[in-house]
Amino acid sequence: MSSSIEDPGHGHSPAAWTAVVIMLVAVSLGTLFFVLDMPVLVWASAGLLVVGLIVGWVMAKAGYGAHSPKYAAKQH
Repeated sequence: MSSSIEDPGHGHSPAAWTAVVIMLVAVSLGTLFFVLDMPVLVWASAGLLVVGLIVGWVMAKAGYGAHSPKYAAKQH
């Protein structure tokens, strides 16, 4: 194996963590509301899922993505 392969940095940035946490909460709530037969709140959870995606994208564009200047990767 060569050590010259660069790590793409997937999931190691504040933008990725924030987006995943928001979307995880949205899916969890959506599942709960589906089981409780609350269709309006299921759709609200779907909207929150989209909000999580947008927040992650905005944070990445604001410099908190994996290869952005405001983010310094931790050495392993």
